[in-house]
Amino acid sequence: MDNITSTTNITEKSYQKIDLHTHTCASGHGTKDSITDLAREAAKRSMEILGISDHGPASAGSAGLSYFRSLFLCERSRFGVALRYGAEANILDAQGNLDIPDDILEKLDYCIISMHRPIYVSGSAAENTKAYIRAMRHPKVKIIGHCDDSRFPVDYTELVRCALSLGVLPELNNVSLLQNSYRVNCRENAILLLRACEVSSCPILLSSDSHGREHIGDMTEAKKLIEEIRFPKSLLSRLRL
Repeated sequence: MDNITSTTNITEKSYQKIDLHTHTCASGHGTKDSITDLAREAAKRSMEILGISDHGPASAGSAGLSYFRSLFLCERSRFGVALRYGAEANILDAQGNLDIPDDILEKLDYCIISMHRPIYVSGSAAENTKAYIRAMRHPKVKIIGHCDDSRFPVDYTELVRCALSLGVLPELNNVSLLQNSYRVNCRENAILLLRACEVSSCPILLSSDSHGREHIGDMTEAKKLIEEIRFPKSLLSRLRL
């Protein structure tokens, strides 16, 4: 077995046992960390399940389809951590089409759907919500990624209602809540999302959205917001794929 020691300084932070929204060097964005690097760090943090969900090929600098096609061949456990292989697919248009074809998606453990500029051209809140809902109908879609950005307005009541009916989890994204987040009005929108989930009794998933190993399992800002607005702990999902 590989040595799980690392030079990364682990503080007294409490890391979540499950993190399904993480990125490796295959997503670009400057990180050099591989699946092995993330798995090794997850073991140090006593995590149980690590999901690898690199950006779909429409994202600049991301891996091609051959990368996602080969993920089913990867090891299911490293350093004592269970590994799950998915993708953060890009919603391409108002019809909810994704940038990863069905024959590849069906071999993945799960799919996160997200809107990114300039790939998706934002419409009205009603139009964006319909695009999410259409994309959610794919059986491999399990998570709605960072639907907290005012550049892509949505109707949270309708989004949550449909997510609940389709068995898809909205995500509370830790990166969105960072002070220097490039997304817009995320805190305000996250509160609206959480309130909609509370009214509908819809579970929500906490995700790090870590690019590289540094922040995997770290839900510090998400947990602060949960505590601040007294969101029911019973609605925090521990999705196990």
